[in-house]
Amino acid sequence: MTTLIVRAVILAAVAAAVAIPVGLFSRPWHGWAVFSLGLVLQMVFHFRNFTRLDRWSRNPLVDASLEGEGEWDNIFGRLYRHEKDLRQQIAQREHEIGMLIAAAQALTDGVVLLDLQNHIVFCNQTAEAQLGLKVATDRGQSVVNLVRQPEFVGYLEAEDFSRPLILRPERFRDRVYAIHVIPYAGNRRLMQIKDVTQADRLDQTRRDFVANVSHELRTPLTVLAGFLETLQEIELEPEERNRYLEMMADQSRRMQSIVQDLLTLSAIESAPPPENEVVDMANLIDKLRRDAEALSSGRHTIRVESEGQGDLLGSEPELISAFGNLVTNAVRYTPAGGTITLHWHVSPQGAEFAVQDTGPGIDAKHIPRLTERFYRVDRSRSRDSGGTGLGLAIVKHSLNRHQAQLHIKSEVGKGSRFTARFPASRVNQS
Repeated sequence: MTTLIVRAVILAAVAAAVAIPVGLFSRPWHGWAVFSLGLVLQMVFHFRNFTRLDRWSRNPLVDASLEGEGEWDNIFGRLYRHEKDLRQQIAQREHEIGMLIAAAQALTDGVVLLDLQNHIVFCNQTAEAQLGLKVATDRGQSVVNLVRQPEFVGYLEAEDFSRPLILRPERFRDRVYAIHVIPYAGNRRLMQIKDVTQADRLDQTRRDFVANVSHELRTPLTVLAGFLETLQEIELEPEERNRYLEMMADQSRRMQSIVQDLLTLSAIESAPPPENEVVDMANLIDKLRRDAEALSSGRHTIRVESEGQGDLLGSEPELISAFGNLVTNAVRYTPAGGTITLHWHVSPQGAEFAVQDTGPGIDAKHIPRLTERFYRVDRSRSRDSGGTGLGLAIVKHSLNRHQAQLHIKSEVGKGSRFTARFPASRVNQS
C-alpha cells in the first residue's frame, strides 16, 4: 500500500511537471486540463483494480488468473497465496474432523455428545442402535425426551456422574448397558454407552454356579453329618449300622463325582487348544459300546451303526469324556428293555457322532437349557440315577474346543437323539 501511495504521488508530480509549462506557455486552463487528465487516468487505473478486488471479495476463490498491473499484481499475488493456504488449512481441518468422526463411528461403544441442557450434539451409529436415536433428525433434541426411562432421566437430572448407570433398555430387555457421563470442554458432556451384557451374564452365571454347587454339596453333607451324629450317639444293630454306612458311602461317592466333574470342566476350560492328533474312531466307539454294556448290565440293547470311513482330529481324552457322557446319560435314563444306538457318520461335509435312545424323552421347553451347569429336567430322577448335572456342560465345552456343535432332538415318550457334528476340518479321511 505504501508503494501505491508513492507511485500515485510520483505520477501526480509528473502530471504537474507537464501541466505547469503548458499553463505558462499556453493558456492556464490548458495546464489544469493536462493535470486533471493525469489524475483521471490514475483514478481509472486504480478503479479498475479496485473493481477486480471487490468482485473477488464477494466470492473469494483460489484463482490463478487473479492479477493486476504494477503493484496491484503483487497485492493480488499475496491474496492468491493467502487464499490457497487458507483453503489447504481448511481442507486439512475437515480431513482431521472426518477422521475423528470415522473413529467415533468405528467404536464398539456408543458415544453421545451433549450440551449442558442435555441436547444432542452428535452420536455415533452404535449409540443410535443402542438407544434408538437418529442423529439426522434428533440433533439438537433433548436426549431425555427421546430416552424416557425413569432411571435414565433421573440419572441425568441428578448430575451425579461419579458412578455409571446400569440400564436395561425397554427396546432390548435382553441387553445391559453401562452409561458413563464425562464432562469436558466446560459446557459439554460425553456420554459413553458400554454393552456389558456378556459380563452381566457371566456374573450371573458365576452367582448361579456358586449357589448350585452349594446346593448340590449341601444335601450329601447334611446326610453324612446326620448319619455320623446318629452313629456317635446311638447304639445300632450291626445290620442297621452297615445300612447307614452304605448310605454314607453313597453320599460320599456322589460328592466325589460332583468334585471330579467340576475339576474336569475346569481343566477343559483352562486347557490350551486341542492338538490335531488322529483319534481312531473305530476303537473309540468299540470302547464306548463296551462301557455301555457294562453300565447297562444286560438291561438294554446296545447297537452300533457306522457309515463312511474317517477318524477325528483332536484330543482323544476330551472326546472320550464328551461321548462317554452322552452314552452314560442314555443308559441311565432309558428304562430296562430299551435300545441305545451309537451312530458314526462321515461325509465330505464333516462327521457326526450320535447317541439315540428309546427313553422317556424331554419336553421341548427344557432342551435349550440342558447344557447349563446343574440344570436338570427332573432333580429327583437325576439323583436316583447318579447324575451330577454337569455331564452335558462338559460335552458342550469339549465339542466347542473341537469346533463342533451339540444338537438335541427329543420327543416326550419317544426317546432322544444327541448329535455331535464336526466340521470337515476335524475329519481325517486319509
